[in-house]
Amino acid sequence: MSQTAGRPKLSEKGLLTPDNCVVAIIDLQPQMLFGVANFDRQTVINNNLVLAKSARVFDVPVVLSTVETKSFSGLMWPQVQAVFPDQAPIERSTMNAWDHRGFVSAIENTGRKKIVLAGLWTETCVALPTIQALHDGYEVYVVEDCCGDVSVLSHENAMKRIVQAGAKPVTALSVMLEWQRDWAARGTYDAVMDIVKNHCGAYGVGVEYAYTMVHGAPATKFADYIVPMPAAHE
Repeated sequence: MSQTAGRPKLSEKGLLTPDNCVVAIIDLQPQMLFGVANFDRQTVINNNLVLAKSARVFDVPVVLSTVETKSFSGLMWPQVQAVFPDQAPIERSTMNAWDHRGFVSAIENTGRKKIVLAGLWTETCVALPTIQALHDGYEVYVVEDCCGDVSVLSHENAMKRIVQAGAKPVTALSVMLEWQRDWAARGTYDAVMDIVKNHCGAYGVGVEYAYTMVHGAPATKFADYIVPMPAAHE
């Protein structure tokens, strides 16, 4: 559901707003996650859901891309694909998404010059398009806690390289809060709090505690859990 009508126009002055950026999500696929060793893998999935859901809440255009889906990497994680059920990822053979004309065209077609970028692995599928996008005049904000690599050294070296090239490191939560900016912006407040309570650990638990214990609000009603049943066999 569109949230555009329910949020104010934000000032830029060097900051991200829902109206000045595009989100690029690259190679969130099983084989790529298997190789991640610098961060906890479940946390990487969780942080990407924060970013993906935030983009939906704030109507930020999103470019999805995958590499060698059938021959090696597997399908995009279903948790992320579920946030964009009607959007097919751009399939590539290139490690560097900026070498794929379709990916670059999708970014260009948004008309936005700030890219919020996340993906696996940091030293290749994140660093290479970041450096070339910077060269082509874009500002790139790499969502570091949504990225991962085969070792701590690989990830940290990649982040040093892209920061030296001019990229800006951010986190999924920092991006969402930069888009929200004002707790009085009620059009997106509840959706942001839903993301916080579902995905932001101690912060989310603290919000729930403040709602119920301090302000006397009823406990958050999450959807009932329905146990999946086995498929019928003919």
